[in-house]
Amino acid sequence: MSVDVNINQSVAILVDGNNIERSLHTVTKSENTMINFDVLIPRLLDNRGLNRLIYFREGKNISSKLKERLHFYFHGSVIPCHKSADIPLTIKATQLASKVDTIIILSGDSDYIELVRHLKSEGVRVEIAAIEDTTSHLLVEEADYFHPIISEDVFELTGQPKKQRPKTPYKKTR
Repeated sequence: MSVDVNINQSVAILVDGNNIERSLHTVTKSENTMINFDVLIPRLLDNRGLNRLIYFREGKNISSKLKERLHFYFHGSVIPCHKSADIPLTIKATQLASKVDTIIILSGDSDYIELVRHLKSEGVRVEIAAIEDTTSHLLVEEADYFHPIISEDVFELTGQPKKQRPKTPYKKTR
């Protein structure tokens, strides 16, 4: 006899945008590779309810197209960070801990190990989603579950010129 189980979990997804982008660009060797949130988010949720989706990004040059897409499809928001996303993401995770059952952190950064430990001690299930090759093994061991970001979760921007590193200006000496 098969019994259907109704999963009624509330999930928050917190994205360390710079970490995920750097990892993805390192592995693919292309700065035009991007996460396909339309594919990744439903896979991560696996029929659970999305409470919040917050994308933390260092700097002020955040794609308005990404902001609009995350808001339109997931009621998500993009938060610019002065420096690294580590502290703002950690603060938001601790604020959400009493409001959700699960927090999924999109980052492979070992800086989040203590956050994972704290959230788990508060009774929150913590999952990590990241590029496996660039993810801290200690972070994976500490989490309740690890979702590797796979090739189906990414896409290549087409029609975009390859980004070139700016040349360092220098003075000629005689």
